[in-house]
Amino acid sequence: MTTLKNCILSHDEITHKIRRIAYQIYEANSNETEVILAGIDSNGYILAKKLKTVLSKISPIQPILCKVIIDKKNPLEVIKTSISKEDYTNKSVILIDDVLNSGTTLIYGVKHFLDVPLKKFKTAVLVNRNHKKYPVKADFKGISFSTSLNEHVEVILEGKNFEVNLK
Repeated sequence: MTTLKNCILSHDEITHKIRRIAYQIYEANSNETEVILAGIDSNGYILAKKLKTVLSKISPIQPILCKVIIDKKNPLEVIKTSISKEDYTNKSVILIDDVLNSGTTLIYGVKHFLDVPLKKFKTAVLVNRNHKKYPVKADFKGISFSTSLNEHVEVILEGKNFEVNLK
C-alpha cells in the first residue's frame, strides 16, 4: 500500500519559519549576552543548529548549542545533555523540537531543566499539531495546525530540500 504524503511546508517556507523564530528568540532575549539553544535529539537538535546559524547572523547574542537526549518512548529514563548543568544555570534556555504532538517529550525536557535556577525558559517547535495531553505550549512555532491522530508529520531538515509532510 502506498502512503500518500502532502507537503505542508516547502524548503523555502521552512527557511522562512526558522528565520522568523530566530528573530522572535532575539526579541525575547534582547537583554541577554548568550542564550542556550537546547535541541532535542535528533530533529530538534538539527533545528537548534539552524536557529543558531541565523541567530548568530542577526543578533549580538551568543547562542550556545545543547543536545538533549530523551528516550521518547520512555521519557522517565535519565535525560542527558551535551553541556553541564553549570553551563545553563541562571541562563536563558530555549528547548527546541521539530514537532509538538502530545507534549510528552517537551514536558519531560522542561522538567529536566528545572533542576537548576534559570533566568528564562521558553520552548520552540517547527510544527505544533494541537494534540496535547500535557499543559505545555510552544512559545515560538513555525506553523500550527490540527491533524487527526492517525496522521503522521514527517520533518526533513537535512539534505538539499527540507520539507514537512503529512502522511
